[in-house]
Amino acid sequence: MVQYDFLDASFGALADPTRRGILEQLGRGPASVSELAERFEMTLTGIKKHIGLLEDAGMVVTEKRGRVRYCRICEHVFDREVAWMQGYRQMLEARMDRLGEFLQRTEPEQ
Repeated sequence: MVQYDFLDASFGALADPTRRGILEQLGRGPASVSELAERFEMTLTGIKKHIGLLEDAGMVVTEKRGRVRYCRICEHVFDREVAWMQGYRQMLEARMDRLGEFLQRTEPEQ
């Protein structure tokens, strides 16, 4: 059986609107945990939990500089997910093509 654990983590992380908002914000540029907490009107503990899930999913990287922890979006954040979707799409298109060919072959002549 093929393992898609990364998809579980990715889609789980994307299931929450706050985490999607964090990714959107970080897409504009790095931000500190405090800035994100303020932006989303959350406690530091709450925002750190969201950031932790995004880190676990490989979407966000954090770095501590002095007393401040900065977050940034990963460089190739959705490459694996997009590759999976493209493969799945190609498979579905091939099935539809075969169905179309079958229907043409079996269509009664008028």
